[in-house]
Amino acid sequence: MMEEKLWTKNFMNISICNFFLFINYYYLLVTLPIFVIQDLKSSEALAGLIAMVYLFAAIISRPFVDQFMKKIGKRKMLVISLIIFVIASVSYLFVRSIVLLLIIRFLHGIGFGIATTTTGAIVADIVPDSRKGEGMGYFILSSNFAMVVGPFLGLSSYDHWGSFAMLAIALICSVGALFTGGIINLHETKSLRSKKELFQIHFNLEKLLEVSVFPIALNAAFLAFAYSTVLSFVSVYAERLQLGASSNLFFVVYAIILLISRPFTGRWFDKFGANVIVIPSIISFALGLFILSMAHTSFVYLLSALLIGLGWGTLFPSFQTMAIQVVSPSRRASALSTFLSIFDIGIGVGSFLTGAVVSFIGFQSLYFYSSFYVLVGLVLYFLFVQQRVDRKSILNKKSTLQ
Repeated sequence: MMEEKLWTKNFMNISICNFFLFINYYYLLVTLPIFVIQDLKSSEALAGLIAMVYLFAAIISRPFVDQFMKKIGKRKMLVISLIIFVIASVSYLFVRSIVLLLIIRFLHGIGFGIATTTTGAIVADIVPDSRKGEGMGYFILSSNFAMVVGPFLGLSSYDHWGSFAMLAIALICSVGALFTGGIINLHETKSLRSKKELFQIHFNLEKLLEVSVFPIALNAAFLAFAYSTVLSFVSVYAERLQLGASSNLFFVVYAIILLISRPFTGRWFDKFGANVIVIPSIISFALGLFILSMAHTSFVYLLSALLIGLGWGTLFPSFQTMAIQVVSPSRRASALSTFLSIFDIGIGVGSFLTGAVVSFIGFQSLYFYSSFYVLVGLVLYFLFVQQRVDRKSILNKKSTLQ
């Protein structure tokens, strides 16, 4: 039987759009705190607040995306969100106060929340069911690469050309996302609705949230809590270890192992099921954190990056794929928004709490205990996720065949 096509124009454009979205996100994540402290002469506490405002806006906007996508279509919803994204990016160029910056960050977070939910829903629709794990894996690889490129590009541009040029480059990334997202062609049927119906919002929890993905989302958020220790503090840890140039290579190694492993892990997910991928990935993630806690040399430090990249870098797309597989196609957008909102809470709370914890126990203890914390996540997967996912996937496959 002929294999269904994955690398279509739409798939490539939506992946590039996602890449630009996340470059902008990671780019500003590392540079805006410096901008706040050095250019706006504000405190470290306010610098931390701008990340929280962004995340909060993304979380509260996501549950409403599904309603509007059904009214105006996924492509229009994506273009609207990307226009909001560009407007916010332009506005950064005129910031002269912390209050204005917080308002812009809130607007930017809304655009990001809507855009990332919509891109995920579009990918879930255009990727063939027989290659869902592989397709979602490649799609999320675009944001993994942005995680490497974004901070490097942001810090380099700020150091060499100053804050205005840095913000201008962030704007160029937003325009790139709008262009690649705008040329997607989905052939959606037009929905004839009145203006009143278009702007009517239903606050019914069943419509805003997809309860069936809660176990998957909570398990992902639980593990994301541990990953936030890496995302937020691994570079600071490397500086404390005095690893020199190797400190900047952690996410480079992370990205390389993803590039090598993704073609295999995605196909194995589709062929053998979630357990074959998720269980070894959690173990690899835990082992990577354990080795990171023991790092005293560049080799051990980068070995931990390889294992964490193979572990967490494979886990996230696997969980996201599972979230869309346990629901009917009409509920995929709601499932994604629920999954991403809960996941973001895990990352946000994790970053906040580990910042407080590390000052008491130190980095080595933080990563040592985090490795065992991740193994608890494996137990939770066995208890609450594994059987539910297998059962729902079988039911959905039967309904698709009928």
